[in-house]
Amino acid sequence: MSTPAPIVLIDVVADNIARMQAFAHEHGRQLTPHVKTHKNVHIGKMQLEAGAGGLTAGNLSEAEIFAAAGCADIFLAYPLWAVGTKATRLKRLLQNTRLSVGAESTAAIDRLAEAAGEFTGLLGIVVEIDCGAERSGVPPEEAGRLAAYARDRGLVPLGVFTYPGHGGAVGKPEGAAEDQALALRHAVASLADHGVEAHKVSAGSTPTAQLSTDPVITEIRPGEYVFNDCDNLRIGDCEASDIGLFVASTVVSDQGHEHVILDAGTKALAREGDPDRGYGRVPSCEGRLSRLNEYHGFLRLPDHGVRPGVGQRVAIVPNHVCPIVNSFEELIIANSHGELIDRWPVDARGQLN
Repeated sequence: MSTPAPIVLIDVVADNIARMQAFAHEHGRQLTPHVKTHKNVHIGKMQLEAGAGGLTAGNLSEAEIFAAAGCADIFLAYPLWAVGTKATRLKRLLQNTRLSVGAESTAAIDRLAEAAGEFTGLLGIVVEIDCGAERSGVPPEEAGRLAAYARDRGLVPLGVFTYPGHGGAVGKPEGAAEDQALALRHAVASLADHGVEAHKVSAGSTPTAQLSTDPVITEIRPGEYVFNDCDNLRIGDCEASDIGLFVASTVVSDQGHEHVILDAGTKALAREGDPDRGYGRVPSCEGRLSRLNEYHGFLRLPDHGVRPGVGQRVAIVPNHVCPIVNSFEELIIANSHGELIDRWPVDARGQLN
């Protein structure tokens, strides 16, 4: 096996999938996991076979790939601007998939209605609201107006969704989950004021998934939980034994500095990190990546720790797992006993539109 390479512990992944599905079942939520993390048809099918009600995609390409693989229910949780080839692709997707799409403006709803054409009555619209992440999404009290507008354009307003992206820090998930629940309650009330029933009330993010217990929530859309990462571990959202993906890397240089050099840089690990928390951890030597160049990873070692030698392989636990997967063409499938099982393609790699 050449390095750097993403190694997936498939038994750990199966346990993570089962645990999140059990939580959703226990609390009466539909689990519609986000495929942006794994981008892999095999893992998407594992989630569906475990009981997921559908899959969440981040763009049309992901939706098309998983629809072609047999997923019949897809939520495109993004404010899609459906013009040009995207309009044509959306209409084609509608013909064989139960599809819902995020929207947060009347202009976008107009484009979606025009793109759907004679299939307008098949396209579900889920209004995106902002619950404090200050990304996309309208204020909760505006949701009803947009849902009614979608209904008047012949589309099917299904409900509301949000993303509590401000919950990914130590001590923050609980507050973000409370913000999410409050925002969703206000949005559902806004829909009711405009004569629209909210069938889909969708909560997002792995850090807040198991805090999404407010009765207003009908669905959760976590993504990272299949693999987990250093960020999830740091905030207490998972245990070390729940890490299902690491990047195998090789020590390629040791010139006696406080660090050794690995063959995994930004091309493999992206730039998820900062000088304080580093850019990934290597548990076997209690080291952290203190700096990255494109093809060089600076593994800083503790004063009295184990110093891996040139040619030795080490396992990096990335800070944020999602961009890691998109850096590689395939996943090396293994188990926690060290047995190599298979190689699976990253089916939606590089599909950015």
